[in-house]
Amino acid sequence: MGELNPAQTVIRLPDRIAWQAPPDAPPRSVETATLSGGEDADGIYLVLMKWYPGFMSAPHFYRTDRLCVVLSGVWWCNSGPDFDPDRAVAAYPSSYVRRVAGTPHYDGARPDAPEPAVIAICGLGPVEQTWVDPSQPRLRRI
Repeated sequence: MGELNPAQTVIRLPDRIAWQAPPDAPPRSVETATLSGGEDADGIYLVLMKWYPGFMSAPHFYRTDRLCVVLSGVWWCNSGPDFDPDRAVAAYPSSYVRRVAGTPHYDGARPDAPEPAVIAICGLGPVEQTWVDPSQPRLRRI
């Protein structure tokens, strides 16, 4: 009586969260950890994204809205199809950012950041990510 039932309450401690970099990403640029569902599957998903200092995404958009909360670090965000990291806006821990479906944006962490930016992202899949200019690199060192 009174003991946690792991079939009813699932807890995954930080050291048990599996972070993965995209296959074409430079080392220590960006990593994700899927906590529930999947961005490529139907239904709700929850992922963590970690942006290492000095990297940003190229402008892109999604088919569905993405609801984001900054957990740690500073996440630099901007909207629009033109990549201009100097005009990005800082989102500090506990900030909420909604990425509206079909609207181009980009984001990441400044080179002088003392730590990576970690963001929790929730939405409905599949997200169907689209790059504004697929001929350009998806990740940018800034």
